[in-house]
Amino acid sequence: MAARSTKSKKDNNNNSNEELFTALSLLEKERGIPVDYMISQISKAILIACKNTYGSNENVDIVMNPEQKLFSVKLRKKVVEEVENPAEEITLPEALQYDKKAFVGGEIAIKLDPKEFGRIAVQTSRSVIRQGIRDGEKGQMLLEFQSKKQELVTAVVEKIDNKTGAATIRIGKAEAVLPKNEQVGEDNLKEGDHVKVYVLDVKETEKGPKAYISRTHPDFVKRLFEQEVPEIFDGIVEIKSVSREAGSRTKLAVWSKDKEIDAVGACIGAKGARVAAIVEELGGEKIDIVEYSEDIGKFVAAALSPATAISVVVTDPEAQTCKVTVPDGQLSLAIGNKGQNARLAAKLTGWKIDIRPESGFFGEDEEPVADEKSSEINDDTIVENNIESETKNQEEASKASSKINNDIDIDALIDNIIADDMFDEDSEDEE
Repeated sequence: MAARSTKSKKDNNNNSNEELFTALSLLEKERGIPVDYMISQISKAILIACKNTYGSNENVDIVMNPEQKLFSVKLRKKVVEEVENPAEEITLPEALQYDKKAFVGGEIAIKLDPKEFGRIAVQTSRSVIRQGIRDGEKGQMLLEFQSKKQELVTAVVEKIDNKTGAATIRIGKAEAVLPKNEQVGEDNLKEGDHVKVYVLDVKETEKGPKAYISRTHPDFVKRLFEQEVPEIFDGIVEIKSVSREAGSRTKLAVWSKDKEIDAVGACIGAKGARVAAIVEELGGEKIDIVEYSEDIGKFVAAALSPATAISVVVTDPEAQTCKVTVPDGQLSLAIGNKGQNARLAAKLTGWKIDIRPESGFFGEDEEPVADEKSSEINDDTIVENNIESETKNQEEASKASSKINNDIDIDALIDNIIADDMFDEDSEDEE
């Protein structure tokens, strides 16, 4: 009868251990938290529980072997003739009850009984394990984001906030928020949609890692071209600068060291296939691709495309200002709707641009002063722009968090660790 009872107890222990390691494996698969990391956190929790239950003794042997489904905890004590520190010492008569080979001056390993773990010890262990899971999630999330910083990634829309329009998206096993002001105007995101986003920055905050993602940043378009145009990805064609007003228009300056390569043509593709794919991703946003030049006159003239510049005169090299003359019939084309074309050209080149018609303005001197300000001429036809900052903070981005998979019951996992009959029997039979 006793042998049958012992066998039943061992079977229960094996089943309990199997459930424990299965849960840890599921936690690694679903949340990305390594089993080894969780074993270290569980060992830490068990050690704290032992200290709370058995005094200051930290001499605890904790064995967790996922391959063999082995989990055992033993407290080591020194065998002495007279006990001075009950937490770390034991008399020989008591030691012989645990190990028949015990002797004075030696050590014995006492298999711990989970029933002796008090309520406070169990609660402390539960807190340690939970904190370990949270820290593991944050660490995995941070690694997930940092590996994709300043890269283009494809994410899945998890949910849409009907009030703010912000989209919660999943990037790998981590989550982030795409604010409405970082979405392209034509975006109509729905749950389950696959969407490309640019990971602008990653910061570690008190509430966990926070990813700043965008679809409006100029580098979003740059990464799209790198993905779509092999010559850019391989470094044959280089994107020198990008200026963008998201949802409306983008200007891109490209260049190649190889004179045999048509940089602009490579970006456009056969029958415009490459640029068309990017325009579709941007919801119909117009894209002007121009050739970069070290000659500022040629570069500014190209940047004002589709307008044709008759001449470009540098008025102040230090202030980076220039004066551009265009045909009378192309003045409005050069300036663009509400000054957009000239504004984007200024951002693309980094120069302030004064645009005037070939016939000049009514009442204007024949030889205008080179450094005269645009406010002295009709504001409707002169556009001066400083380069704007590339980076736009996402103040509305909320905490990138993740949910615990419903298949993993954390309380059950912890109860499986701090529960009756959870430890294996001694590997060596007592004599």
